[in-house]
Amino acid sequence: MFLGSHAPRLDDKGRLTLPAKFRDELEGGLVITKGQERCLYVFPMAEFTRISESLRTAPVTAKALRDYSRVFFSSAADDVPDRQGRITIPAPLRTYAGLTRDCVVNGANTRVEIWDAQRWQAYLEGQEESFAELSEEVLPGVI
Repeated sequence: MFLGSHAPRLDDKGRLTLPAKFRDELEGGLVITKGQERCLYVFPMAEFTRISESLRTAPVTAKALRDYSRVFFSSAADDVPDRQGRITIPAPLRTYAGLTRDCVVNGANTRVEIWDAQRWQAYLEGQEESFAELSEEVLPGVI
């Protein structure tokens, strides 16, 4: 499980140092792909494989599934963190997420999200008011 928020910087070669607490789970390999709201999703290889299997068994006749799968898989890139815990984010994914230098890396349960720091702050400010209201809709009776 990935938890917490961290603020690493992207270097000139497009590399990002993963938070130390995330490295063990990602050291065997990972997949980076487009996420919602212009962030990037980083999945451990085993989790990406699980998602892939679920999408593989879904009916190809479903247009929404085809559309989602095309974007999800065509933008995906696999990587293995180096000894310093750095991953290289491909240029098209950096462009999609608007990543330049200051980033935010968030734990999101089974995945990691990478955001441009300013974009994350704007998103977070927009969500603060509705956060309390959403808990009843998203997690009725759980919290």
